[in-house]
Amino acid sequence: MSSDIKVSFEFFPPKDEAAEEKLWQTVKRLEPLQPRFVSVTYGADGSTRDRTHRIVKRIKDETSLVGAPHLTCVGATKEEVLEIAQGYWNEGITSIVALRGDPPVGQATYVPHPGGFAYANDLVEGLMGIADFDLSVAAYPEVHPEAPGADFDLDVLKKKIDAGAHRAITQFFFDTEHYLRFRDAAVANGIVAPIVPGILPITNFKSLSGFAARCGAAVPNWLGERFAGLDDDPETRQMIAANVAIEQAQLLQREGVNEFHFYTLNRAELSYAICYALGVRPLSGSDNGAVADE
Repeated sequence: MSSDIKVSFEFFPPKDEAAEEKLWQTVKRLEPLQPRFVSVTYGADGSTRDRTHRIVKRIKDETSLVGAPHLTCVGATKEEVLEIAQGYWNEGITSIVALRGDPPVGQATYVPHPGGFAYANDLVEGLMGIADFDLSVAAYPEVHPEAPGADFDLDVLKKKIDAGAHRAITQFFFDTEHYLRFRDAAVANGIVAPIVPGILPITNFKSLSGFAARCGAAVPNWLGERFAGLDDDPETRQMIAANVAIEQAQLLQREGVNEFHFYTLNRAELSYAICYALGVRPLSGSDNGAVADE
């Protein structure tokens, strides 16, 4: 495997037995790529807490992977959040993605929980106060949708890094210039931790625009043109999706980026193909865990 490129993957907790089986096939398919860690998301209102824990525990017990659960400020007191984190540490789960969290469904804006951690930098500080976790936090190359401006956004990121976070993982983006400008601005603001680009392989372009708008990520016109007329042609869509993501990753690689985080949407095929193109491949003789994607 290439020693120059490091990768990580994100999964979300499955809703039923069939989805869990599909997730586990994905985990086993990507395991031979030896990612730095794999993260498991957490519902906006803490609704997936138990499922997140169960999946991360299974990853630890049944694979060689490092599982990193998402943990948020939403829906719990400081004591409850730290109890969850202490439980993870006691089980040998020492990596966490620390996030403010999104407002629960039906709540228009974020309101800190009474007695809870107000923001992600407070959460990071609290976590580092109980154990030496390896912590990742979020970053937004196109500015967080709720931030009043780019300078404010960078100040928030710096607080998270200064509180003890080891790296920032960006929201997905499709215009590489957004990431490069953001990286330069972060360095100029004294942020020295790695800023890992989040890559979203496009599994369904038709639903992408609304999803991207909610996340504050722009969808360039050229991207729409690539997928035009392919609504009923999944095979060609997948080839285009792989090509787009490989082009993006290779451009970032030429700009000195050597670490990538993939939002897999619990599917392996596109993330695996992109990694392979970057030179991140199973060690010679290892089982590639190949499964049929249905």
